[in-house]
Amino acid sequence: MNFGVIGYGYWGPNVVRNLAALEGSQVLAIADLGESARARAQKAYPHIRVTADAMEVVQSPAIDAVAVVSPVWTHYELAKAALENGKHVFVEKPFASNSAQAQELIELALRKKLKIMVDHTFLFTGAVRKIRQLLDEQVLGRLYYYDATRVNLGLFQHDINVLWDLAPHDLSIVDYLMETKPEAISATGQKHLNGHEDIAFLTLYYPDKVIAHINVNWLSPVKVRTTLIGGQKKMLVWNDLEADEKVKVYDKGVNITSQEGVYEALVHYRAGDMWAPQLEQGEALKRELQYFVECISNDKKPFNDGCAGLRVVKVLEAASESLEKRGSLVYL
Repeated sequence: MNFGVIGYGYWGPNVVRNLAALEGSQVLAIADLGESARARAQKAYPHIRVTADAMEVVQSPAIDAVAVVSPVWTHYELAKAALENGKHVFVEKPFASNSAQAQELIELALRKKLKIMVDHTFLFTGAVRKIRQLLDEQVLGRLYYYDATRVNLGLFQHDINVLWDLAPHDLSIVDYLMETKPEAISATGQKHLNGHEDIAFLTLYYPDKVIAHINVNWLSPVKVRTTLIGGQKKMLVWNDLEADEKVKVYDKGVNITSQEGVYEALVHYRAGDMWAPQLEQGEALKRELQYFVECISNDKKPFNDGCAGLRVVKVLEAASESLEKRGSLVYL
């Protein structure tokens, strides 16, 4: 399968490296407007065509699929051009700048019988796959909450705020893990440096009293990637910066019983063992791109398709609306 890649900035080199190494696929062209990015690409891959013209990539009859790894505001135009030229598309998160653009791309791909995959890389990590398995097997019991902290110093974006930059990771994860979709959302944040919110707090309200909270920040002195998931039976900590034992399951919780004639509930705290399940090894992006090739080859619908990307964009739109209203609840 022949690929073209548009964008060779921060994430593009990883996409090119993995596509070039995949059995049965090759990269024929790389496009980037930046002269230094093109020089880096040409030095790393002297046999691959490198160009400043993205249209050269999307219009090439030799290319089957295009990876759009460029700034968010370019996703719609580039993905649309690729689809119109009969190419399958792999689009970096977030899928588009708004839900109308996302919807149009989904409908265009449907008409053209082409695949869209949105790069929600974390769904292909051993950690998230294991958490999904634990939820499916009811190991954690009824879900209470998802609480994620995703903070570091930078990387500052100039076209989007920290919510649109970092929150799609966790929004795609909760979309994949939760059985239901959020009913309402509240977001607060503040702008300090470049006119975009660089710190934000996002709360999603689900049916059955399930709540998700996401803390994203470009102004943290330390990098933190920690997620707590609480269930009725067990609780889980996922620290993505741990070299080993990224996921730990705790047999801890609270049991509440009440007796007839006793007004106060009797609270019993449960403190049992901790165990760290074995996780699949290997690079998530490689696994994701392999899955993309398989979906195209076998005419299979990816679970991280345009519709999954659209759901994330809709939440981000609602979050932006709530941000402007200083945390007012926005119903989805």
